[in-house]
Amino acid sequence: MALHFSPDEYERRKASVLAKMADRKLDALLIFSQESMYWLTGYDTTGFHLFQCLVLRKNGATDLLTRSVDLRQARQTSNIETVHVWSDRVKKKASPAMQLRGLLDELDLLGAKIGIEYDSHGLTAKDGKTLDESLRSFADTEDASRLIPPLRAIKSGAEITFMRKAAELTDLALTETLPIIQAGADEGRILARLQGTILENGGDFAANHFVVGSGEAALLCRYQADRRVLDNNDQLTLEWSGAFRHYHAPAMRTLVIGQPSARHRELFEIALEALAAVEEILRPGTTFGEVFDTHARVIDEMGASKHRLNACGYSVGARFAPSWTDWPLFYRGNDNEICPNMTLFAHMILVDSEASTAMCLGRTYLTTEEAPEPLSKLPLDLMIR
Repeated sequence: MALHFSPDEYERRKASVLAKMADRKLDALLIFSQESMYWLTGYDTTGFHLFQCLVLRKNGATDLLTRSVDLRQARQTSNIETVHVWSDRVKKKASPAMQLRGLLDELDLLGAKIGIEYDSHGLTAKDGKTLDESLRSFADTEDASRLIPPLRAIKSGAEITFMRKAAELTDLALTETLPIIQAGADEGRILARLQGTILENGGDFAANHFVVGSGEAALLCRYQADRRVLDNNDQLTLEWSGAFRHYHAPAMRTLVIGQPSARHRELFEIALEALAAVEEILRPGTTFGEVFDTHARVIDEMGASKHRLNACGYSVGARFAPSWTDWPLFYRGNDNEICPNMTLFAHMILVDSEASTAMCLGRTYLTTEEAPEPLSKLPLDLMIR
């Protein structure tokens, strides 16, 4: 099975991580984030729900400790040099964390300075505590959760190609689904058309479930399991994403079925103006906090402050379940700066519970040296079906 990027690309990525490790005088990095493993080595699995760890030493050597079910997965999908299998056992002293300590000992890392990716869906709180106990007298450890994410946030040319493909799938999914969005349509059929279009055209399952909610559920921003049929006059909020080689380009829309209310039109104009203001400053040097502040200022000045949320988007790229949300996010006070070649999802979400009215508008951008490029080519009109 071929890797998705060239050997040179993987070498550049590894070199950038090793340089950051050298800056912090780390002898090794314990990688638990599936996104980090995939970006660094190509390793592609859903097995991160149970303990696994990629050890990257300062000499560039890579060792993966995983379960037997992922042995062949690692060999077929990655360039990891050595794969070790930990055994499922009951005894505490035989926990995977203790087996990792044994591996680190074999790698001559006793007394070393080791960085750990704690902030990861691949390391539960329980396993993290066991890991700390296992390494307490073995090595000098520190939190290195933010070592790789800033490197991943800036996309290479090859990654941007994948992002463009993901955005094409995002657009195609809605284009193919629009004809069936009408009064009497079942949400399940709408969801199936969105997801099926992406899979039929070479895409992947996205890292989280698509949001498909109508009526009162149009005010929700998360997937939920209820299904209903669209009324003659209704509202439908969609948040979906094309995914290609795990790279995501999400979009968000609230569509109106039948006649839009005055409140729908009012909230749409607010969302559109807020998105335009955000787009204007989505440039290098602007902080993520300033993007949020701009979104909030426009919405607040237009009288909808209590209907907005406390974040308005985030970085996107190669992500695994349970979420395509990547670091960093647009929220108040976030001083991380926008750089060229970031891919950022900006969403303007307005939910008026008193009027039972939703209006959401969002798309993914590629940042440049100047104005951002919308990766989605879908129009920003109020969609009425």
